[in-house]
Amino acid sequence: MKIMVLGAGIIGTSSAWFLNKAGHDVCVIERQPGVAQETSFANGGQIAVSHAEPWANPHAPFKLLKYLGKDDAPLLFRPRAELQQWLWGLSFLRECSRKRTDENIRQILALSEYSRKTLLAVRKETGLSYDNLSKGILHFYTNQQEFERSLHAAKLMRELGCPRNTINADEVVKKEPALSSMRHKIVGGDYTETDESGDAHKFTCGLAQQTAAAGVAFRFNTSVTRLLSEGSGACAKIIGVEVIDETGQYKILHADAYVVAIASFAPQLLRPLGINLMIYPGKGYSATYPIVKPDQAPCVSLTDDGYKLVISRLGERLRVAGTCEINGYSRELNTARCLAITRRTRELFPDACCYENPIYWSGLRPLTPSNRPYIGKTKFHNLYLNVGHGSLGWTMGAGSGRAISEIIGGSMPEVAFKFSGL
Repeated sequence: MKIMVLGAGIIGTSSAWFLNKAGHDVCVIERQPGVAQETSFANGGQIAVSHAEPWANPHAPFKLLKYLGKDDAPLLFRPRAELQQWLWGLSFLRECSRKRTDENIRQILALSEYSRKTLLAVRKETGLSYDNLSKGILHFYTNQQEFERSLHAAKLMRELGCPRNTINADEVVKKEPALSSMRHKIVGGDYTETDESGDAHKFTCGLAQQTAAAGVAFRFNTSVTRLLSEGSGACAKIIGVEVIDETGQYKILHADAYVVAIASFAPQLLRPLGINLMIYPGKGYSATYPIVKPDQAPCVSLTDDGYKLVISRLGERLRVAGTCEINGYSRELNTARCLAITRRTRELFPDACCYENPIYWSGLRPLTPSNRPYIGKTKFHNLYLNVGHGSLGWTMGAGSGRAISEIIGGSMPEVAFKFSGL
């Protein structure tokens, strides 16, 4: 089949890779001048199966109330006169029960582990290097109550096969000596040795090069404006994609099947077709610092739970990313939130990096209330979804691309995940 993939981030590029391997004629449409220019560009760098606990959990409503009005809060909800935000917020609250949280953990963990194994196979096949480190991920806690709250999720993950092992403060520092100056504040942690880290942008660019060399066409600087459909019921299908191409001209592009992988912008594109996705952007921030004293910078990828930050060493750079701002589609940098990241990083590793001119960035994570993405079929028999991966796009990317290729090919991926059938 001729298949058109809309979006060239980690999800779209992985989808194109696997669809091409399955023998399809693939074209990727991307509004930016290259791959991985938006949400996949400067994320936290973690391939983190151990991050299966969703944002929506029994403790989240209290935290949201606690953080209201604080510009530098780790999780910030800014109410807007916007129906989609409020509908999303209500759905988020429904997902905060213990029963729903535990089920979401099971689903997220299954897809993430499937994707981790897929990524390992892709790396072996392609030989790609992307500042990847296989040293695990270490969560550390500086608040006793937060540490105790983490024990339930860690225990459930272990029961489901993820080796997220709870450790004491001394063991945290032993795993990562760069945290030794913070030993007096650390109350405990957990460590997952099978997790990894690496530069998602580098990986996606490398994979796109090999994908293009294998015959996939990438059309950059091309914005999708509308999906054209015909028929109804079982006969409903997409007959073309309206785009504005690199010359500024409107064109209609045709394929046999279409994969939507445009992250936070999928709801606007699909709503006119009667497909209502519960996705809302969660603006995340990152800061990248040059490492000047390698022996004082962390080698193990870290999660600072109290500040909702992830920290990854990417070659000679330290990438610190996190926080979440529910505040519409603007990527404008909030100075207070940027400075909060630098302030915390300097506190953790005072001499490891040069903090004078950090590279700040923001990206819109496509959040679903449950943190479970939409992957699968729609009511249009030739239209498929691969969106809504939230903060786990890098973790779930390879597996999601493989899964959608298998679904389009008529088989069900061998993973305990509830794929979409909208």
